[in-house]
Amino acid sequence: MKQIEICEWIRRCLHSTHQVGEITEDQDAGKLCTILVPAAVLVPLIERSGVCTILLTQRTAHLENHAGQISFPGGRVEDKDASPIDTALRETEEEIGLKRNDITDILGCLDLYQTVTGFLVTPVVGFITTPFKLVIDAFEVQETFEIPLDFILDVRNHERHSITQDGRTRHFYVINYERRYIWGATAAMLINFAQRLRATPL
Repeated sequence: MKQIEICEWIRRCLHSTHQVGEITEDQDAGKLCTILVPAAVLVPLIERSGVCTILLTQRTAHLENHAGQISFPGGRVEDKDASPIDTALRETEEEIGLKRNDITDILGCLDLYQTVTGFLVTPVVGFITTPFKLVIDAFEVQETFEIPLDFILDVRNHERHSITQDGRTRHFYVINYERRYIWGATAAMLINFAQRLRATPL
């Protein structure tokens, strides 16, 4: 499938009347934060020889928050940002050096995502033109990698796990891809993306 066909399909999916609804990091975690900090991430898509992939980052192990976890490039909204899209593009350039003009097509946004740590995240879906060059911020990002979109669309790769701590059971999504363990917020947003795409067939 060519990039233009993929873009048209995803754009149609993200702008359809179907809505999965706002999702949270943990539906059973108890009372969520009432004061939310707006944030945004980029869900970067790449087309290589007819195969669509999603670019992800692995955070460095020394970070105070979410050390070593797999994530999308992104972060909290700053006063200078004109919109969540602006936030996602700015943070992407800061974290992995991907220039704004390399992200040639903003296709839309996934459902808002609320974390138990008090962030309300807008996942922005954008297409990256190849070839491109990444300049990784070594303080925040250990490495980047790509996962095929078809792998995300396959419901057999979606897992639901739970852990009990201090008498409270927390449920979270997991996607295992090769040696990568994708869980929590990133897995939930990927699964939400898959739900949106499957709701509007090609």
